[in-house]
Order: sequence, then C-alpha cells, then structure tokens
Amino acid sequence: MQVLLLPGLACDEEVWKQQRRRLSEIATVRVADYGGSDSIKTMAETALRNTPGRFAIAGHSMGGRVAYEVIRRVPERVTGLALLDTGYRPFPGGEDGQRERVERMRLVKLAQTQGMRAMAQDWLRNMVHPSRFSDGPLIDSIVQMFARKTAEAFAGQIKALLERPDATPVLCSIRCPTVVLCGREDSWSTLPTHKAIAARIPESRLVVIENCGHMAPMEKPESVTAALVSWLEALALPKGRIGSSVSASSVD
Repeated sequence: MQVLLLPGLACDEEVWKQQRRRLSEIATVRVADYGGSDSIKTMAETALRNTPGRFAIAGHSMGGRVAYEVIRRVPERVTGLALLDTGYRPFPGGEDGQRERVERMRLVKLAQTQGMRAMAQDWLRNMVHPSRFSDGPLIDSIVQMFARKTAEAFAGQIKALLERPDATPVLCSIRCPTVVLCGREDSWSTLPTHKAIAARIPESRLVVIENCGHMAPMEKPESVTAALVSWLEALALPKGRIGSSVSASSVD
C-alpha cells in the first residue's frame, strides 16, 4: 500500500512527522514537496510526477485542495482519501473575498519585510488552540518549519490559494473511502465546513479532534495518527469500507 501525504501552506514533512513514522509501519509513505509551485494545478502535477501507481492520499489544509486536484485528474489511481483541516469553496467575491485577500497579502508583506519567522509567529495566533500558545516545543517546531520556506515560495502558495478552484464538483464524484477530520476549535477551516464536505462525499466519516485548532497533525499527533491508521487498515478490508454513512466521532 502506498500513501501520499500533502502538506498545507508553508508546511513540509515536519507537519506529518508523527503520522509518517507510524504509517510507515503499514505502508510506503511519501510526502509531497511542491517546490516553487504557485498554483494548485502545478502542485498536483508535481505530487503526481513523483508518485507512481495507485495510492491513498491525506491532505492537510492547502494539501486538501491539492488532493481534490489529484482526484480530478486521476480518480482511478486513488484508493482512499483523508481530508484534514481544509476547505472546498472557491475564492469568494465581494467583501468576504476582499477581507481574505487583504489578510493573506498582509502576511506576505510581513514575510517579505520581517522574515518568515515573524510571519509564522503572527499567523499562529489564529491557527493553534489557545491552550497551546505556551507550548514551547510545539510553537518552535511550527515556526522553524515555516522558516525553512522563503518569502518568495510563501507568496507563490498564497497566490495559489487566492486562485483556488471550486472543489464542490469533485466532492460529489469521490468514490473511495474517505475520512474528513478537523480540530473542533479550528477557526480557519471550521467544523461546519467539514460537516458540509463529509455530507457531499458518499461513504465518508467525520472525525472531530477535541481541544484542537487548525494544525491538528502537530497539535494532537496521537489522535490524528490513530484516525489515519484506522483509515488505512480499513482500506485493506473488502471494498475498503469505513462506514456507509456520514458519522461524527470525537477523539481526545
């Protein structure tokens, strides 16, 4: 079994560190590197270029958007899907779109003028559960991960998100066993959004991680790993079934 892990905005293999270690015991695991890609399309192309054959996908945040594009292109090669702390709607118009653009470009400017570390420390205020602000090792690992990206690469990924396609048609077409997972307190990719995603995907399962924000794989690595192991093990069962209806389960 082969698993492709897709990182989110400004993230790298560190975001999947705990999951990769455990999943490698039951599967061949690859973590995508998008290089200098500045569109969801080219990110998917890059990930596919280095992943032969059939595979399961887990995408976190922006990585979920990349997963949709992979399925849009090669649905017959995807054996299972896990969507973590992500979204599906296109860039909105009107005031909502303007607010999002202003905030994202503020972060780009901060990265360009003060560096990626300063940007990460600012960004984290809305991305991790408030109870984790004083967790030095967690915060340091996220900041250091972001600092490995250049401001130029970050700007390219922001461009990709501002030009993101509508994934609604893809959701209804997904036929592989799917887990939809989010932190209950994720204020960016909210629980209602994940409920909407799960409702559109046949035979999907919703998993809610308690006391957790947007960075679920790093904030609650044991709970996220357990959910992904269960998902992968189910793929090995007849027809890879993980449940015939949408359900919600909370994991502490």
